Amino acid sequence: MRRIEYKTDAQLAHMARAGLITSRALDATVAAAAPGVSTAELDRVFRGVLAEHGAGSNFLGYYDYPATVCTSVNDEVVHGIPGERTLSDGDMISIDGGATVQDAQGITWHGDSARTALIGNVSAARRELSEITRAALWHGIAAAATAKKVGEIGFAIENYVREETGDKYGIIEDFVGHGIGTSMHMAPDVLNYAARDLGARLKKGMALAIEPMLTTGGIETITLEDDWTIKTVDGGDACQWEHSIAIHSEGIWVLTAEDGGASELSKLGVTVKPIPA
Repeated sequence: MRRIEYKTDAQLAHMARAGLITSRALDATVAAAAPGVSTAELDRVFRGVLAEHGAGSNFLGYYDYPATVCTSVNDEVVHGIPGERTLSDGDMISIDGGATVQDAQGITWHGDSARTALIGNVSAARRELSEITRAALWHGIAAAATAKKVGEIGFAIENYVREETGDKYGIIEDFVGHGIGTSMHMAPDVLNYAARDLGARLKKGMALAIEPMLTTGGIETITLEDDWTIKTVDGGDACQWEHSIAIHSEGIWVLTAEDGGASELSKLGVTVKPIPA
């Protein structure tokens, strides 16, 4: 069984630095996403922000992955490889990326986050899919503030989606969230849906990447010939939003949000606490 990594507040503070760089790189990349822009150009923008901050990429070279972000367009769920494809008016693109920083001891700490960008004149259906996925993420994060076990996050995500939209959207089960810290993907798995097994207890020192992925159709997926890009089998649109969070000695903090998640979580009755210095 994989062991969960528990961090000190000081170590989580390094993760917050990686998370902030990740957030700012995504800010620039989402801002650059427009009709006629290639996904390769988006990768260059993200890579440039990492370089400006002296950060590394945890995507580039990961199992030989060739880029610093994943760019998944329309019916692509996750892991789309940036390339010559140019964005068109009305497209929807999920951009997933991360940054790494080192502490004084040379230990590497990871950040990981994803956002969906709407390109030009996007349909109401795609706008709703993105907004429901984004809101589901925040409901999952809010649950983590008071939950006893990791699986309660998935219950909160699914409950929100079903209460808001019934069975209108599929919730991807093939890909889930994860622990994060000295590696990008660590124990425990963080499901985006309700399951009988609630998994590990949530404890201080844990850091988790929460990343719901919703579809407008079925949840079956297929991997393309590039061995990375995941698409829906039925061609339905897919959407991903992701944040990394820390459970520290005084509360919860969203590592990949500029304000630690304060503005969004306050709407859900959760008060974030900065990681103690």
